Amino acid sequence: MTVEKLDGVTFSQMVLSGAHHLSNNAKKIDALNVFPVPDGDTGTNMNLSMTSGANEVKKLTSDSVSEVANAFAKGLLMGARGNSGVILSQIFRGFAKGMEKKQDLNVSDLAIAFDAGVSTAYKAVMKPVEGTILTVAKDAAKKAVSESEKESDIIVFMEKVLAEAKASLKRTPELLPVLKEVGVVDSGGQGLVTIYEGFLAALKGEELPEDTTEVKMEEMVNAEHHKVTQDFMDTSDIVFGYCTEFMVKFEEDKLAENPFSEEDFRNELSELGDSLLVVSDEEIVKVHVHSETPGTCLTLGQRFGSLINMKIENMREQHTALVGEQPKKAVPNEMAEYGIVTVAMGSGLKALFESLGASVVIEGGQTMNPSTQDITDAIKKANAKNILILPNNKNILMAADQAAELAEETVAVVPTKTIPQGISAMLSFHPESDIDENREVMDEARKQVKTGQITYAVRDTQIDGITIENGNFMGIDEGKIVATHKDKSEAVKLLLEKLITEDDEILTILYGEDVEDAELKELVTFIEETYQDVEIEIHHGNQPIYSYIFSVE
Repeated sequence: MTVEKLDGVTFSQMVLSGAHHLSNNAKKIDALNVFPVPDGDTGTNMNLSMTSGANEVKKLTSDSVSEVANAFAKGLLMGARGNSGVILSQIFRGFAKGMEKKQDLNVSDLAIAFDAGVSTAYKAVMKPVEGTILTVAKDAAKKAVSESEKESDIIVFMEKVLAEAKASLKRTPELLPVLKEVGVVDSGGQGLVTIYEGFLAALKGEELPEDTTEVKMEEMVNAEHHKVTQDFMDTSDIVFGYCTEFMVKFEEDKLAENPFSEEDFRNELSELGDSLLVVSDEEIVKVHVHSETPGTCLTLGQRFGSLINMKIENMREQHTALVGEQPKKAVPNEMAEYGIVTVAMGSGLKALFESLGASVVIEGGQTMNPSTQDITDAIKKANAKNILILPNNKNILMAADQAAELAEETVAVVPTKTIPQGISAMLSFHPESDIDENREVMDEARKQVKTGQITYAVRDTQIDGITIENGNFMGIDEGKIVATHKDKSEAVKLLLEKLITEDDEILTILYGEDVEDAELKELVTFIEETYQDVEIEIHHGNQPIYSYIFSVE
């Protein structure tokens, strides 16, 4: 079978196949995490991001490859979780731009799209690291460009692109020493290869092998998280209450009176709501918008042709049914001058951040990175003119930056990478200063604390010269494993020995959900006897995974 043209229907099948294959292999990709900690979540993040993109594709009826790609990119963008998910969204955002307004694609068009995806992704990353998903995407794109000059069959072309992606993945340990030391390939790169495998299988009409370790959505995002993401808002906080989707089939006589401009039409609709998506080709324009006046939106579209595939849903009624609350009238509250959005896992940590002045605390962190959409929703919930975002996790930084770019409000991200950094930044916030001054001061404050963590290993490994056994406890100092022991209290002592110096004055202990009172009391006694000049503060963070989080100043 030879395929020389790729239409929107086939590309939709490729996307769905890629998403399905990724879902089936998410646990295996999670297991490629360099650190043997129980929070390897690259596969989970990529799967949730990819599923969001695939869900947008499922809603389409168009056979325009450009329209499918744009919907896919939009879904990925809003569903992106973690750095791997954000980078994936940027790859396919550029991919979609590279095939803009194309009804179908040949090999040369595909090569341009692959190359555009790499360019967009590299620009989105402040300091690109080779030996990662970026390298795999780049090498595959280079192969696509070279093959497009001599190959016209899209199936053969994609086979060679996939082969190069796999070869690049195998090379990642040579580019990133930590991968070689631990004996794994890059997890993000593996995720991209898995997606490309799904693409090729759809092109060839083949079924991918089912995996017994399939990760279902409900297993990765527990019921409590579903509740949290819906409970960000009261129904009364939904300002634009009608999810409005429609398509306009262009008619020549109407276009003669009202020439169509996608940009002008998008600008008009942006005045009527948010969550706007407008994509068009020569025959149709598709609109998705949240608006209070869906009829006005339809009337604007009707100037260019006939309305088809219309769907209007009352989001207030949907939300009320989901969270079980009584309908309330949507009356926007007066906006505050400042709002602070932060991320934390555990009821104690959530309460602590709220006591320090956080407007919205997104429940998330390790194993459950909030998406761009989650952070965007939290920004709206904060209802303030100026918003500061504290991610408190290095794997949430890119999603926070992406949400800040999408926001209509003035938003700044303070790049906090740990809970202690977030607390320190919160304490330095000054409501009388402008947002740039606050961001600068808070950024400086987060650098003044040291973070230590105690968790357990989920596999045997060796890293940074330390041999770690499955089930043993590990002490992590500023993201680096520095101690391990089969006994938790001994692991804590080894970590504190590395963490506390003679210049340090304050040690804050945030203890997790698994710590018993007797254990905590014993630890405090040890610290008081060993580090007599250090003042101790204790908070019940109730966080999972990490028995202790230490902040040292």
